[in-house]
Amino acid sequence: MRRSSTAGAAGTTAAVGTTAAHGTADTPDTAGPPVTSPTAAVRTGSGTPRPDVAVVGGGVIGLVTAWRAAQRGLRTTVVDPEPGGGAARVAAGMLAAVTELHYGEEALLALNLASSARYPGFAAELEDASGQEIGYRPCGTLAVALDADDRAHLRELHALQRRCGLDSQWLTGRECRRLEPMLSPSVRGGLRVDGDHQADPRRLATALLLACEHAGVTFRRASAVRLSVTGAGAEGPGAAGPVTGRAGARAARARTAGARTAGARAAGVVLDDGTAVEAGQTVLATGSWASRMAGVPRELLPPVRPVKGQVLRLRMPPASGPHGPFLSRTVRAIVRGGHLYLVPRANGELVIGATSEEMGWDTTVTAGGVYELLRDAHELTPGVTELPLTETSAGLRPASPDNAPLLGPTALADLHLATGHHRNGVLLTPVTGDAMGELLAGGELPEPVRPFTPGRFEGAAAPATARALSLSE
Repeated sequence: MRRSSTAGAAGTTAAVGTTAAHGTADTPDTAGPPVTSPTAAVRTGSGTPRPDVAVVGGGVIGLVTAWRAAQRGLRTTVVDPEPGGGAARVAAGMLAAVTELHYGEEALLALNLASSARYPGFAAELEDASGQEIGYRPCGTLAVALDADDRAHLRELHALQRRCGLDSQWLTGRECRRLEPMLSPSVRGGLRVDGDHQADPRRLATALLLACEHAGVTFRRASAVRLSVTGAGAEGPGAAGPVTGRAGARAARARTAGARTAGARAAGVVLDDGTAVEAGQTVLATGSWASRMAGVPRELLPPVRPVKGQVLRLRMPPASGPHGPFLSRTVRAIVRGGHLYLVPRANGELVIGATSEEMGWDTTVTAGGVYELLRDAHELTPGVTELPLTETSAGLRPASPDNAPLLGPTALADLHLATGHHRNGVLLTPVTGDAMGELLAGGELPEPVRPFTPGRFEGAAAPATARALSLSE
């Protein structure tokens, strides 16, 4: 199994010595044609005003969207059986705009940098609104390599960072060990990135949950099983000329999507108990599960797939001890071509991750995943095997075809997406909340987010989603 730089999405968490439990329910595999009216089995809730916005999904992305919408005076409801869970229960929380840069993702870099720059103000505002610290630490990051091949690869990444105008400093192995004495003597070199920081996703989720409650957001602790669609959507693909080649097929799919959504709008969701939550606007913020929401026209299903990541949590000795802190900053490493990270929290927790596995919606913690992480962590920092192992977990990153999020309106009126954040969900929380709040209140998507609307996949969403789902089964 390959390792990746972050873990995300809802999954399984287990304290060592206990049995893990799944935290997310499955949703229907496919979506049918638009629903033009509630069925006889659907009950409409009564006694409360209809919300302006229904946010489906109570992870950090859904919660920050709801919080920002409520701050703008919109009546907002979050639909989730366990709000505050999801990715926050597994993710490491690296705010790594520089060290997360990958080839071909230069466009995403601008969004990551914009969100990273907002974090200090965002953290202060959220902590004030919630009374809860989010574990934001401007501690910097050290990325290292353990052999000659890994060193060459890290050198290439450094060159890419410099071409993009990013601030990173090359260090020798000795200089790396001077910064972090617990590193192995086999470290061959590294990059010091003082602008890549961290936050604690679990504390972040708790703070967002409290801030939402203080802002008047209401919660429906249930699962949404179907999108409600009203209006006169066409039943067929509409008039079309001959379909020739890939471009013709894409155009035909786009015409089909337009015909199916003409005159229709999203009107909320139906819950697993048959109750309808009606809303003026609906936001799907359910990670990779958004691709399985029934009622969404097939052509508009977001092409996101789950990528499994296994993560370990250990307990470090007190930083005030005779040897000082085990680690003082986030340490990332390339180990025989694989990626590893160690994220030290101020409270003594050490997060180690993460595997990267195309295993569908499976969130099983495996002996092999735990072994690989501990083996490579020991090679990087030999003292890690002396630390108590307190928790193992596995989660699902929502990955899009270009590894960037899908943010904003769809071709179906009043239906918006906030999903596909993949490795960068915690990092992109501030900019996502600002963008979605502005969109929901005023109908305009701010400039930094415009390249990442769902429209970039229009006409190709259906086959892309089908391929993603086939890989995930």
